[in-house]
Amino acid sequence: MFRKCAGTSRFVYNWGLAEWQRQYEVGEKPSQYGLRGQFNGIKDEECPWIREIPYAVTEAAFYSLDLAFKNYFRQKKDGTVARRIETLKRQGKWKRRVAKLLKRGRKNTDPGYPQFKKRGHSDSFQLKGTKVEHDRVYLSSARNGPSIGWVRLKERGYIPTTDSGAEFGVYATVSRRADRWFISMQVEEEIPALENGNTLILGVDFGLKALAVCSDGTVFENPHALRQEERKLARLQRELSRRQKGGQNWRKTKRKIGRCHARIANIRKHALHQVSHYITAKAKPSMVVLEDLNVSGMMQNHHLSKAISDVGFYELRRQTEYKADWNGVKVLIADRFYPSSKTCSECGAVKSVLKLSERIYVCSECGVIIDRDLNAAMNLAALAEGQNMAGLPVELGCNSAPL
Repeated sequence: MFRKCAGTSRFVYNWGLAEWQRQYEVGEKPSQYGLRGQFNGIKDEECPWIREIPYAVTEAAFYSLDLAFKNYFRQKKDGTVARRIETLKRQGKWKRRVAKLLKRGRKNTDPGYPQFKKRGHSDSFQLKGTKVEHDRVYLSSARNGPSIGWVRLKERGYIPTTDSGAEFGVYATVSRRADRWFISMQVEEEIPALENGNTLILGVDFGLKALAVCSDGTVFENPHALRQEERKLARLQRELSRRQKGGQNWRKTKRKIGRCHARIANIRKHALHQVSHYITAKAKPSMVVLEDLNVSGMMQNHHLSKAISDVGFYELRRQTEYKADWNGVKVLIADRFYPSSKTCSECGAVKSVLKLSERIYVCSECGVIIDRDLNAAMNLAALAEGQNMAGLPVELGCNSAPL
């Protein structure tokens, strides 16, 4: 039933996108309400099987299409689309992208323009009138029509129940990732504000050898999620290339590859949540100081680009910022050009050159010997404490610097 609902949502979205483009080309003004009424008038003749699916699935598909066009026109107006095109041209990818999209039949090649959905890619659908209990959810159409009924939850007690006083959003989204189904819904709860009376200032240095090193000496190892599964993934890709496309064995191998990618993502996500939870809640700091990494610039180094993309620096910073908000912790972003790794945390002397292979920091002025990443984390913490011994300019921003 979930697969039927996901397929129906994809079918309705693609029909609406094609009709939207047709009406726009002939000078009409398409809208989600007009398309919905038009589809309701022809669905009994064109696709009578859609009566077996909850009506909310169809309704939500038109809503998603309207939202996609609103986002595109907003980005077109504020210049986001133009900036993306300039970036692609600068990287030498624009002509290849346009030729590829034109070959697929795309008429508008702008980044962010709504695209037709493919089977097996981000399968999802939305429903209304969801009821939540401790170990199950009730999925209905919120009208006198077909409904899915009660479905058991694998994770129990995670979503607040409907009788707990929480306010739920209109739609509940059911999505599939690697043959596993997930449900997500917006829940609003009254949570009392936390008063943080701690005085600890925690500096955190992100890296590749160690995922994060804190100024209190805590070290989180990098799980290297992609490196662990790379050989298995390559073997499955070779196996898929030998299968007949669309066959039963091809689909089995395709599912194995999806599960392998999901495992990689889950390992990485688990490690990032452990780090962000420690530096915002478990360590109980009053302030966290992070470095402003130029990730896009670091990715230009082709020797390190795979390892950098495997870490997920942006996701780690994002988790740290929203969890710090939950726990009443202030997040400060150090200036991107502050030499936290080259500066001695004891005397403030700054090295002119520090190779990436030098994992131990040896100060030529005071003779201190310390781990390179720990030295950087201590310097970040000292920034917030106003102990910039090197006399360098300090610029701190609160939850604002781009990564």
